[in-house]
Amino acid sequence: MRQELSGKVAAITGAASGIGLECAKSLLQEGVSVVLVDRSEDGLKSACADLGPQAFPLVVDLTNSASVATMMPQILERFGKLDIFHANAGSYIGGDVVNGDPDAWDRMLNLNINAAFRSVQAVLPHMVERKSGDIIMTSSIAGLVPVVWEPIYTASKHAVQAFVHTVRRQVAKHGIRVGAVAPGPVITALISDWPKAKLDEAMASGALMEATEVADAVIFMLSRSKNVTIRDLVILPNSTDL
Repeated sequence: MRQELSGKVAAITGAASGIGLECAKSLLQEGVSVVLVDRSEDGLKSACADLGPQAFPLVVDLTNSASVATMMPQILERFGKLDIFHANAGSYIGGDVVNGDPDAWDRMLNLNINAAFRSVQAVLPHMVERKSGDIIMTSSIAGLVPVVWEPIYTASKHAVQAFVHTVRRQVAKHGIRVGAVAPGPVITALISDWPKAKLDEAMASGALMEATEVADAVIFMLSRSKNVTIRDLVILPNSTDL
């Protein structure tokens, strides 16, 4: 049985573009009020310009603990509750480890792991108190299948998978569902550093997906009956070797 989403309040991190923005649009179409969380004020203004009054832009730097601490108070001041939290913000680095930049790795790992975990922890007390809530984390097929050309990114998404699987079991007793959407390659800014030849080949062969297709998967996860948890939803383009 499909669960009605209308009237709920959601917050999505990394929502100024890509998967986060498309998920926000899909939730708004379902009648959900959506807080779009991002560190880019200009990006949020642009994203929210045509989304209507139920889209609320919220500037938060997830890598700054003081900034994250302001997130839930502002959401509650505006809407009084939070039903859905989508920890979507992340970055990507591929390439050979031998030629890598460990400082760039640190920045990515801090966002993909530490900031993601901190943001989830920030919303949990409210959901535990209400005995209800949905948490979705944007993982990746790389979190389930090690991808040889992106070892550091793969490691970060394996950490996300471990977090999802353990936290889900901790908070299930409070009526909170936790799941991961794990897409393959999606046409977003995250793959902007792919070699042009690789990107052209992937686009020509149909090995890339649109962010809207990931948003459809997230809506499916959230709209399941409350007694069902979609723990992991892998979504891949048909033409892929993953």
